[in-house]
Amino acid sequence: MSFQAIFEQQNWDEVKQSIYAKTAVDVAHALAKPIRTLEDFKALISPAAAPYLEQMAALSQQLTQKRFGKTLQMYLPLYLSNECQNICTYCGFSLDNPMPRTTLTPEQILKEVEVIKSYGYDHVLLVTGEANRTVGVGYFKEALQLLRPHFSHISMEVQPLDQEEYEQLIPLGLNTVLVYQETYHQEDYKKHHPKGKKSNFQYRLETPDRLGKAGIHKVGLGVLIGLEDWRTDSFYTALHLQYMERTYWQTKYSISFPRLRPFSGGLPPKVDMNDRELVQLICAYRIWNEEVELSLSTRESQHFRNNVIKLGITSISAGSKTDPGGYASGVNALEQFEISDERTPAEMVQMIRHQGYDAIWKDWDSGLS
Repeated sequence: MSFQAIFEQQNWDEVKQSIYAKTAVDVAHALAKPIRTLEDFKALISPAAAPYLEQMAALSQQLTQKRFGKTLQMYLPLYLSNECQNICTYCGFSLDNPMPRTTLTPEQILKEVEVIKSYGYDHVLLVTGEANRTVGVGYFKEALQLLRPHFSHISMEVQPLDQEEYEQLIPLGLNTVLVYQETYHQEDYKKHHPKGKKSNFQYRLETPDRLGKAGIHKVGLGVLIGLEDWRTDSFYTALHLQYMERTYWQTKYSISFPRLRPFSGGLPPKVDMNDRELVQLICAYRIWNEEVELSLSTRESQHFRNNVIKLGITSISAGSKTDPGGYASGVNALEQFEISDERTPAEMVQMIRHQGYDAIWKDWDSGLS
């Protein structure tokens, strides 16, 4: 059965109601079980789980250390372009947002690489707006060939592609693709994506399937927290993850937790998620799934990241710039969103070590594949 078929069996309002109907008894049962179901996940993300946060945090920390040890994988986003053909109500790159547009040249990319490598990074995340004509597969091929000698792990967060296009990029060094559904609420999705290829909800929903069929090493899932009810959206993310793990079992998976952040002319969150609720969600994912990698970006504050890294997070960024050329080229293009934690990579590593953890710059070698 395809994920589209599984998705269509679910009703958003009924799922939401079932999450909010969970009780303290449901939460206690979920915490006591050795293997947890999606119904248990609903209990762990429900309002009824709030009083159990301390117990959830302790269990999440224990499970994370058992599987991943006391390590944090370091990665850095490299923004290649802010050109975009979509209108998205929440994004600084949106087509209707008046801003200087730029796409890095090979020379500018290499300047960025020089700075990123000086920080110590060996894992880079390539990010662009969704502009097929300017930053399409041809541009990605050139960028990968340029970057492959410098990084052992290259990830991408760009527009969804066809299966055969992913198959062309994987031999060039592409290890991981992050593709966030933004929201699984189909009607609200249309409201937030009124123009451009991204307005095709079904094509985006099927992207992880195309990645699995292409044989990608790792797929990143997630939603933009703040567009819709975060508990319901998180259930659908878990549903999607469960399907992917069962269908493409040789692929690894990660979950990210981007909360809606300000940008020039931006959209305020429809639904607010406070810090305790984000901790609850991180712990819920870890307790439900001991294998999935959990990532936290510089969208979150220094204080929050200091306190949450022990509770389930396995990868983290530091020193991020969200504008093309932000590290070295001096383009000064408008950022996609504002970051919150502005510490340098060295400062972040010092904090990680102070907490008894190791910062890992490299955990993948293409020569071993």
